[in-house]
Amino acid sequence: GMGIRQICQQLKVSRNTDRSIIELKGDIPDTPRKDKIRVDEQLLRQLYAECNGWVQRVHEKLTEEEGIQIGYSTLTRMIGELGMGREQDQRCGQVTDEPGAEMQHDTSPYRIKIGGKEVRVAGSLLYFRYSKIRYLKFYRSFNRFKMKCFLHEALTFWGYAAKVCIIDNTNLARLRGSGKNAVMVPEMKHFADQYNFEFICHEIGHSNRKAGNERGFFTVVTNFFSGRSFESLEDLNTSALDWATGRMANRPVGKSGLIPARAFEDEKPFLKKLPSYVPAPYLLHKRQTDQYGYVSFDGNFYWVPGSSLVEVTLLQYSNKLTLYHQRKLLAEYDLPVAGVKNERFWPKGQSKPQHQPRHRKNPTTHEEQNLRAVSGKVSAYLDFALKASGKPKHRFLRQLYSLQQKMALPLFVKSIERALIYRITDLATLERIAVLLMRGENHKLQFVEVDPLLENRSTYLEGRFTDEVDFSYYEKMLDKEQDDG
Repeated sequence: GMGIRQICQQLKVSRNTDRSIIELKGDIPDTPRKDKIRVDEQLLRQLYAECNGWVQRVHEKLTEEEGIQIGYSTLTRMIGELGMGREQDQRCGQVTDEPGAEMQHDTSPYRIKIGGKEVRVAGSLLYFRYSKIRYLKFYRSFNRFKMKCFLHEALTFWGYAAKVCIIDNTNLARLRGSGKNAVMVPEMKHFADQYNFEFICHEIGHSNRKAGNERGFFTVVTNFFSGRSFESLEDLNTSALDWATGRMANRPVGKSGLIPARAFEDEKPFLKKLPSYVPAPYLLHKRQTDQYGYVSFDGNFYWVPGSSLVEVTLLQYSNKLTLYHQRKLLAEYDLPVAGVKNERFWPKGQSKPQHQPRHRKNPTTHEEQNLRAVSGKVSAYLDFALKASGKPKHRFLRQLYSLQQKMALPLFVKSIERALIYRITDLATLERIAVLLMRGENHKLQFVEVDPLLENRSTYLEGRFTDEVDFSYYEKMLDKEQDDG
């Protein structure tokens, strides 16, 4: 015979297992299996419906009311086998690339640096499935109006549209339903009819139905953003237009080496050519001119030609603003770049209007920037002095800027340096400092040396509870000296 150790090595089992088998002396133990728990399918479906799909409650009713002792994991397995609780996965269909059959649209959020500052933008991409040409543009925000403006711009650029446009289940175009049951917003349906195409939503969770768009957004990150810098949103969109319609349109795609620009020429006979004229999308706004002849729109003010106070109709396009009164065109303005607010605009070739808009804000950003640009000392003084906010802050900045315009620059800087040392914020005192400095070289202002241990003296600690000293008498003396001088 063989020893236990040798048997364990040959069979690769533990010694305890080997000893247990030897103790059985060749007899096979009769271990009866527990009966399989069976739950009536009809009962399970009934309880599942009564409990609104909450399996934990179904388990409680089975064990407490029906007397069926069943494990929770066993119950969830049974429910899954019966197809309750989730939709059955369906096989994916394959859509062949047919010329002129389909285009895809989608948006994707990005965080990129524009002008050295990280901002959030939304990238909008239109993709023709067969020829694989693209049109790309970025927006600070995206809504239904901007979706219409983008599609108008992209389709008029290429001059053709496919039969259908695949989109996700966005509420920008979809009114209700999803997938094949989606009903489009009447406004968007009418918009699509102008370009001879139809919106179709893919099924929820089937984003690969517009895989060309998804791949396009990936390429934007890996190929467009990488190694490029942008000074403004307009610079970003100029680069995006050249990249999408120029570089990528003439670059071979995939193993087939297909060149989108050439494939688009072959696809044109199968596409729907746009009508000779399609009106651009616009939004209509009503405004009343103020007493100075301005109307406000999106944080800016636009001058209305004429001399009467009238109600003006504003038509907002993607890049311009037109003003009408009783169907007569009064003026047309290019919309300012993103971020421009509180500015005045008037027609080109016309002199600047004399008056300001009624509700125009008067910020002091310009004055503060000019003052800080004078020197580092002036900037440090502003950091100390501008503790207040609101009207006191703006009044102080305007008065200080006016004082700087009256003085020679070296004198102004010296006065600010002395005011910063003595923590002076009163502008009248600052003017007196400047007057003393102008008296000439014979009169030199001496800086008072303050003992650093002064605040620790007992007399100083006792005097901090007394009233402040009135220096008005000395101020009157200084004023009198200035008048005599």
